[in-house]
Amino acid sequence: MNLTTKSQSETERFGQKLSAKLNGGDILLLSGDLGAGKTSLVKGIAKGLGIKHEITSPTFTLMNVYQINNKQLTINKLIHIDTYRLKDEKELLEIGVEDYLGKPDTICVIEWPEKITNLLKKYKTTSTHLEHGDKPEQRK
Repeated sequence: MNLTTKSQSETERFGQKLSAKLNGGDILLLSGDLGAGKTSLVKGIAKGLGIKHEITSPTFTLMNVYQINNKQLTINKLIHIDTYRLKDEKELLEIGVEDYLGKPDTICVIEWPEKITNLLKKYKTTSTHLEHGDKPEQRK
């Protein structure tokens, strides 16, 4: 599927719609250049899941864990991982990433997944590529 959004807020709204299609255990891989809209998409997913916290990219912390307090959902965590500054997969393992990957009560969204392909081999994942569009705010 190809989709073009015209603004950051439209990318976030798409993330909100996408959240309704995600299930516990899902691992969504987001690739694309810096500024391509990966974190904006995660902001929308979080909003769609009812998360009220400000969503920021975990570029320096590697992983943010957000609790989902929606009794209508069987999912209770959104894990946002950013491997842009990752030295190696061992770093993620040391902070407990395997406690979350593929767990039935958790959705994981990973930015820059190409840095951890070996770690992800044993999991079912869905990949999405984001890129800059023809206009400054446009994303594909």
